[in-house]
Amino acid sequence: MVSIRGARAEDAAAIAAIYAPYVLGGTVSFETEAPDARAMAKRIAASDGLYPWLVATPGEDDAGVLAYAYATRFRDRPAYKWTVETSLYVAGPVQGQGVGRLLYEALIDTLRAQGFVQAIGVIALPNDQSIKTHEAVGFRRAGVYREIGFKQGRWIDVGFWQCALRDAEAKPVDPRPFNETGVVRG
Repeated sequence: MVSIRGARAEDAAAIAAIYAPYVLGGTVSFETEAPDARAMAKRIAASDGLYPWLVATPGEDDAGVLAYAYATRFRDRPAYKWTVETSLYVAGPVQGQGVGRLLYEALIDTLRAQGFVQAIGVIALPNDQSIKTHEAVGFRRAGVYREIGFKQGRWIDVGFWQCALRDAEAKPVDPRPFNETGVVRG
């Protein structure tokens, strides 16, 4: 049984290990050097309690990380504070087993509970598995930037998928910090 919880600093090494193949072996990530555990710990800490970082573990004992998902600020301007950019990475051995979808559903439910209005998924194309996962949890294609990144000797298109988390209100309330809502499922 998969368990989902907030990421902790001690998960940074496992998160870095999951992410490294995406950086080094393909075009899913536009980074060219895989961040180490220390860099990942800094990224988790940089969320300042507002943006969630979640992990899926193989059970209640929290031993090991199967996948991680997180949200970050979409853009720096204040008017964007109700919009987040989301990411999901699944360890190779459990890809295609539904772990990513469960984790992403929990991330979306958590973002809704926090009061965010829109989530944006950015997908290097082609990536049918990522598109399928995004669309399964409510994202819809919003557009494509053509030949926007150059990696591994070729130009790569980037697609944007958008998920409405709640109705836009005339005077929205500031999103609640993740450290107040915790992980929300369903």
